[in-house]
Amino acid sequence: MVKKIILQIPGMDCAAEEALVKQKFSSLAEITSLEFNLLDQQLTIIHNLPNDELVIKALQEIGMQPKNIDECCSVDHAKNELLPSTDKPYKAWGLLAISGIMAFSAEIISFKTNSESSSLVIALALVAILLSGRETIKKGLIAVRNFTININFLMVIAITGAALIGEWPEAAMITVLFAVAEMIEKYSLDRARNAIRSLIEITPESANVKNKQGEWEEQTIDSIEVEQIIWVKPGERIPLDGVIINGSTSVNQAPITGESMPVSKSVGDQVFAGSINEQGSFEFKVTTRANNTTIARIARAIKQAQSERTTTERFVDQFAKYYTPIMVVLAILIAAIPPLFYDTAFLPWLYKSLVLLVIACPCALVVSTPVTVVSGLASAAKHGVLIKGGTYLELGRKLKALALDKTGTLTEGKPTVTDIVSINGVDEKEILFLAASLDSHSEHPIAEAVVASWRKKDDKTPLLEINEFSAIIGKGVRGIMQGERYYIGNHRLIEEKGLCSTEVEAILERLEHEGKTTLILFNEKQAIGILAVADSLRENTHNVISELKALAVNPIMLTGDNPVTAATIAKKVGISEIYASLLPEDKLTEVNKLLAKYKTVGMVGDGINDAPALAKASIGFAMGAAGTATALETADIALMKDNLEKIPYFINLSKKTYQVLVQNISLSISTKLVFFILALLGKATLWMAVFADMGTSLIVVLNGLRLLKFNDIKK
Repeated sequence: MVKKIILQIPGMDCAAEEALVKQKFSSLAEITSLEFNLLDQQLTIIHNLPNDELVIKALQEIGMQPKNIDECCSVDHAKNELLPSTDKPYKAWGLLAISGIMAFSAEIISFKTNSESSSLVIALALVAILLSGRETIKKGLIAVRNFTININFLMVIAITGAALIGEWPEAAMITVLFAVAEMIEKYSLDRARNAIRSLIEITPESANVKNKQGEWEEQTIDSIEVEQIIWVKPGERIPLDGVIINGSTSVNQAPITGESMPVSKSVGDQVFAGSINEQGSFEFKVTTRANNTTIARIARAIKQAQSERTTTERFVDQFAKYYTPIMVVLAILIAAIPPLFYDTAFLPWLYKSLVLLVIACPCALVVSTPVTVVSGLASAAKHGVLIKGGTYLELGRKLKALALDKTGTLTEGKPTVTDIVSINGVDEKEILFLAASLDSHSEHPIAEAVVASWRKKDDKTPLLEINEFSAIIGKGVRGIMQGERYYIGNHRLIEEKGLCSTEVEAILERLEHEGKTTLILFNEKQAIGILAVADSLRENTHNVISELKALAVNPIMLTGDNPVTAATIAKKVGISEIYASLLPEDKLTEVNKLLAKYKTVGMVGDGINDAPALAKASIGFAMGAAGTATALETADIALMKDNLEKIPYFINLSKKTYQVLVQNISLSISTKLVFFILALLGKATLWMAVFADMGTSLIVVLNGLRLLKFNDIKK
């Protein structure tokens, strides 16, 4: 039986630990999959072993202390979905300070006495090594026992080698420097973790809930059920997702949608867990439990995104896999060949090989990529752009074309009826009444506009009962009213039924040239009336299209609307490539053609009707995903608010992320190359090598963290 276990492993945040785990499990055929999340220090294992205890025992044998995530971390609440914060290691820093003083004293005494092997120097060095290097030595010995080459293994060799050749002060200094750098690096990695955690730890622990007696009482969030009523006071954070049933207010929902300004909310409006009630008090009905709120789903999506390897990360992993062993072999050859074949002194070449071993570890290279990617993911999430994996963050810079749906994407998605044209003498009010009755069973935005238009005219007269209602995908709907079958749909539908007269054609042409979407109401015999619906453009659509063009991304319209209306809207916003009258399967076909032409293509839609095209595109963008479970779960990138300006922001973020990755990889490799040459020339010391290696790690981590402040977006 296949089993899955997710373990929390404190301290597993570097490639050294990952390599050690892989080596330990490499001989076990029952282990079918290992998935590492170094930033959250989590390991997911799929195995066929008799029980999970065998997995845990194997990890304990290599010095790790794993805990089952189900036991150590609750997943019922969003804020507990990520790694708990670590305490500040004051004690560890104190020990490092003492060991640093000891190592520095050993250096001073050896310099003044010109002896690096006196009893006092050795004693000071040993104390410094034992105080600051216990963990390094322990991990290094475990690596030796498991035949795993990692930074701890290399450091143990370097410390031991330095001591054996009498370089005791240097052995102490490299131990202390390495420990200091490790501590700072862990602090830097915690910043990346905290950046994600800060997005999640925003929901309160309890809320004021109306009980069965109608009284308000405080309850924990995890105990509150759907349909219960919660009262929120001014200044409080909203505890769960729901719909307002009493009162009005202004809500800051930046943690969810990235909006900079508070949003007015009243009865019937949706509110999200984690957002802040700015002004009035209100009551709302809970729509989701704590483990399924929008913020909880965001937490799960980010967590999943962290665990996925990007193209760059896979490259770095493969590079490190071969690079480190090659460098170790090279170090051995440097120590052995000159003394054996060229009659030179052994100790100087051994020292050079030790320096090379220290700079051989690719830690800076391996750590920099996940930190950079997660910082980019966190920055995007703060702006209401939920990226479902680092792969998409890297891919965004390569977008050459972006297909956009019209209704609800380029336009507001809130159409209104503008014209009712009678055919064959039927009264306009009767036309609207019949159309609203038939459309009342449809959830399409245009159908809802027809029903809303009737309600404005007459909200008392009940609509007709519909029998045998069915949707005709991409064309319209049909149903039986008062014993007669009626249809309401687009130009294509009436053409297929053979009822499109020259009169109908002329009316349709006139309305469509005005940029309006047309609907024809007809029965089995003839057309009855034509309704025109108009949808206003989003305020920022034209600017977004211009920005996309400036980024060398070709905007393309894919719409089910008629060609004339599509062309009118496209002209207004500056889109030249249009594909109209498309069914969902037609959009998929067009996306395939675009992929063949442009290679990397994005698709923007509502995440439901455009699902096939969104899935096929290189990157699928779902508009307005906040509170929409389907869009949030299925899209590659979920735009939490209906804001197209976040797409250029995403592309710029992708380009910046790639730029930082290239900077980090270049710095890591070039630093090692420089010190490799210096080591061969005898110009580099052990402590310089440690300082350079770990200093590079810190630089690339901090460089990656800069993405947390990336803010190239119009709010």
